[in-house]
Amino acid sequence: MNTYLQFYLIFINVLAVIIYYVDKKKAIAKKWRIKESVLISLSFLGGGIGSLIAMNVFHHKTQKFKFKVLVPLGLILSIIILYFILKT
Repeated sequence: MNTYLQFYLIFINVLAVIIYYVDKKKAIAKKWRIKESVLISLSFLGGGIGSLIAMNVFHHKTQKFKFKVLVPLGLILSIIILYFILKT
């Protein structure tokens, strides 16, 4: 696998965990929140694993139907795209 691709996937997944953590802390403190579209977009940009891990570890957005469906869908789509990138 391309080194840049590996770095990107590690980066986007770590970023997803951090962003979900920050949003959870802001939710607890009743402060300004990160948009749901940003959180979901991270999954479609390759951060699906990090998003799912963060959701379960921080118990954040796990009850929202939108997140139950779109985050795994983003992960699956990212895996399919990665498959075709590596296949060529």
